[in-house]
Amino acid sequence: MAENVRTDVAAGPASAGVAPADGTPRPVARRRPGRGSITLLVVLLLAVVAGAGAATIHARQSPAAGPPSGPPWSPTAAPTTGATPTGTGTGLRSLAPANLRIGSAMEMKLLDADPRFRDIFTTNFNALTAENAMKWRNLEPTRGGYNWTPSDQLVEFGQAHGQAVYGHTLVWHTAVPSWIDESWDTETIRDLLRNHVTTVVGRYRGKVWAWDVVNEVLDEQGGLRDTIWLRKLGPGYIADAFRWAHEADPNARLFINEYGTEGRTRKADGLFRLVRELRAVGVPVHGVGFQSHLRWDRTPDDTTGNLRRFADLGVSVAITELDVRITLPVTPEKLQRQERLYRHMLRACLTVPTCESFTVWGFSDATSWINTTYPDHGAACVFDADLEPKPAYDALVETLRERRGRVDVPSPGSG
Repeated sequence: MAENVRTDVAAGPASAGVAPADGTPRPVARRRPGRGSITLLVVLLLAVVAGAGAATIHARQSPAAGPPSGPPWSPTAAPTTGATPTGTGTGLRSLAPANLRIGSAMEMKLLDADPRFRDIFTTNFNALTAENAMKWRNLEPTRGGYNWTPSDQLVEFGQAHGQAVYGHTLVWHTAVPSWIDESWDTETIRDLLRNHVTTVVGRYRGKVWAWDVVNEVLDEQGGLRDTIWLRKLGPGYIADAFRWAHEADPNARLFINEYGTEGRTRKADGLFRLVRELRAVGVPVHGVGFQSHLRWDRTPDDTTGNLRRFADLGVSVAITELDVRITLPVTPEKLQRQERLYRHMLRACLTVPTCESFTVWGFSDATSWINTTYPDHGAACVFDADLEPKPAYDALVETLRERRGRVDVPSPGSG
């Protein structure tokens, strides 16, 4: 998630070669001077910067508590909802294992604004996350008045380009519509939340492979965050949201998504307890998303071991919003350390068999939310502002090649 500014998280806040336009491949290592600045300026003007608690859970238990129901995880086949998990060509998606989606957050307006930007996206990624279009305040800006067009277009684009669609996000305290009044009675608030979850998930049933059901529900100490939902509905709202989503689409994978939990932190410990308690009472939590908004000079502690302990709970794990922001000015040394962090995160995901999704929070520095949210930081993505691949992109290509044991695929460039 990438909307609110956070200054209290060590590893960052709470969430790639392309063939050139004419199809001629070139090695990524051969960087050319920037071009396309005018086009990218248009993209920047059109882009909407992305909007970027565990206490004992008194969740309402279902009539028959036990292991969560829902689609089983398979180490060899990703859920077929939404798109074919692997692609063709010379991009990252062609190197990804069959059970892993390589994705990027995306806005439809960016895809419409620049064909070159669109080509890089479709060549490299077999999954997309709705960066802002599926957030409640954007879907229902007035009570009962839905704006489905941007989210519908993203889903249709993903289907047309063999990209699995990741729904983001159903319940997030920062995306509560302005028309919701906390003074309303508990049942009204509960009915509104239930209707929102079931309406959105139901609309995209069979089209969205996974949902961030709840997002950023923990505070920095690992307890439940003080939000309108906790104040009005109590801690059981988390379990309710998962059950409502599961009823609306029994085949969708349901994730809890959080920042500052990529490594072993107090907050990650709280998330671990929360997921364990929810699953113990039969709540259909299928996966845990680790946002991974990182700083170039801070490496999460024991990322692989952390992912493994969550996987041992019986859930899938995913890197959901990876970027690595650099303190300006950018230097070769900082880019090298950024490269190592991207490699570190992908290797951790590939090492844990139940890691089924690896998503960057935008792929180009030109349109990254970091630019406006952290004015003294930038260059967080794997392509620069001129859509040229960076060392971080090379690191992803090399890591995927290591996994597949192949060295014959040329590193695709952007032109």
